[in-house]
Amino acid sequence: MADGLNDDRDVRNGWNGSLEYLPPKADTGSNVGRKRVTDYTPEGRHSVTPRLITPDVAELVDFMRAVFDAQGDYVPERPAELRIGDSIIMVSDGGGIRPSMPGFFYLYVPDTDATFQAAISAGAVAIELPGDMPWGDRRATVADRWGNLWQIATYLGVGG
Repeated sequence: MADGLNDDRDVRNGWNGSLEYLPPKADTGSNVGRKRVTDYTPEGRHSVTPRLITPDVAELVDFMRAVFDAQGDYVPERPAELRIGDSIIMVSDGGGIRPSMPGFFYLYVPDTDATFQAAISAGAVAIELPGDMPWGDRRATVADRWGNLWQIATYLGVGG
């Protein structure tokens, strides 16, 4: 039914008009082998990509690689694209036209406690010590020296 809220396109994308997530429908063959989210997004990218602006790109990239096992390299005069798990974060100096801009991220990692310790060892400051949340995450929060906040979580399951 194409009523604007519940048509196949919206339901296939997880939206059914009531803020209830529905899993994607089985592929009918039209998207077999397709790796792009949309026709206007590069392969492997999501529709939204966070970007941090800092005058100290190389050191922030080093921090992210050491603490979050981010994959990617700093190349001068272009944004660094770092993959953490299945997500990409861009880091750049803003090209002299954008001000420094920290971010606040919620990251799922395999081991909250180990990642928290790695962040502290790399110079981050503890904001929230590791603890179990009622919704099933084990979570901690750190602030890096660039002003970014990182909530580090591992999903343990409800009752974890």
